[in-house]
Amino acid sequence: MQKSFFGYRRDNGRVGIRNHVLILPLDDLSQPACNAVANNIGGTVAIQHPYGRLQFGADLDLHFRTLIGAGSNPNVAAVIVIGIEEKWTQDVVDGIAKTGKPVAGFGIEQHGQIDTIARASRKAKEFVQYASALQKVECPISDLWVSCKCGESDTTSGLASCPTVGNAFDKLYEEGCTLVFGETTELTGGEHLVMARCANDEVRAKFKFFFDRYAKVVDDHKTSDLSDSQPTKGNIEGGLTTIEEKALGNIQKIGTKAPVIGTLDKAVTPTGPGLWFMDSSSAAAEMITLVAAAGYVVHFFPTGQGNIIGNPIVPVIKLSANPRTIRTMSEHMDVDVSGILRREMNLDQAGDKLLDMMFQTIAGRMTAAEALKQNQFVMTRLYESA
Repeated sequence: MQKSFFGYRRDNGRVGIRNHVLILPLDDLSQPACNAVANNIGGTVAIQHPYGRLQFGADLDLHFRTLIGAGSNPNVAAVIVIGIEEKWTQDVVDGIAKTGKPVAGFGIEQHGQIDTIARASRKAKEFVQYASALQKVECPISDLWVSCKCGESDTTSGLASCPTVGNAFDKLYEEGCTLVFGETTELTGGEHLVMARCANDEVRAKFKFFFDRYAKVVDDHKTSDLSDSQPTKGNIEGGLTTIEEKALGNIQKIGTKAPVIGTLDKAVTPTGPGLWFMDSSSAAAEMITLVAAAGYVVHFFPTGQGNIIGNPIVPVIKLSANPRTIRTMSEHMDVDVSGILRREMNLDQAGDKLLDMMFQTIAGRMTAAEALKQNQFVMTRLYESA
C-alpha cells in the first residue's frame, strides 16, 4: 500500500482530498439564495437542507455542530454562509473561521434576497479564484481520515463487501489513520462484540451509554417491533431476516485488528488516530453527513441490494459483492468484489482493490456518486421544532 498521497493541507494542519467552495444555508429560508449564488459562480457547491428555524436545546446544538463541521471539513477550501438573520449566520461563520480558512456570512433581513445574492456572489467568485490557485502537497498516509457505513445490505454484505471494508480498515489502522464506524441501531444483537473490542472500561461504558440511549428512543416510539425499518424491505428481499443477522454483517466493517479507542456523539470530531465509534443514525445520508461534519474526508460504502448514496463534501466509494447489483446498477458501483463469492479473489485481494480505488479517488478520480451528482446532505433531528 502507498505510504503517502497528495492532498490539500489546510491552515489547521488537516488534509483534504477535494477542494470545494461551499455555499452553506443556515436555514431553509436561505436555500433559494444559496442556489442562486451557486448558479452564478462556477466551481461552487450549494448545500441543500430544510432545517434551522425554531430549533432549540440539544437539537439546535447539533444543527450548529453539523453546519460548522461541514464548513470546517478539510475537503472544503472556503465557505459562504447565508442565513435569514445575521446573528446565527455569524455564529456559523465564527465556528468555521477557527480553521483558518476563508469564510464570509450574509444575512437576508434588511437587505433582501436579490442584494444578498449579489453580495454573496462577488465574495464567492473571490473564494473560487483563491481555491483554484491552491496546490496539493505530499502527505503521509496517517493524515487520512476514513469513515464507513453500509446500506441496503443483504447476505452478500456480511459475506464479502463488509469484510472487504474491514480488511482495508485493518491496513489503514496499521498506518496510523483515523477511522470511524457508527449506525447504532444496526449493532443490535451484536453490541457485545463491539464492547469486547473497546480499548478499556471507560470506552466500553461510553459505548454502552450511546447504545442504550438510542435503544430507548426506539423502544419509546416503536409500535410492535421495527418491522419495515430494521431490517428494511431491501434487506429482507436480500435474505436477511432479523436485525441480529444484519448487525453481524455490519460489524465486519471494523475488521479484526483495531481496538475501539473512543466514542463520539453525533458530528463530534475525534481527538487522535485509531478506530472510533460515532453514535449515529443508520440512515445512509444522515450518517455520512454526520461523519463529514466530524472531519472525515473519504467514505467506504458497501452495499448488497444497491444504494445510490453520495455526499456533496465527502467522496463515497461504493462496493458490492452481489452479482445482480453489479449487473443492474453498475453505474453506481466503484468496486466489484463479487469475485470473493466465486472464489476468484480472496479477502486480502479485495481489500487491496478497495484501497487502490481509494487512492485513485484521492488522486482526483470522481466516484460514481460524484459523477452522477448524488449529493445528499441530510441533517439529523433529535425532536420537533418549537
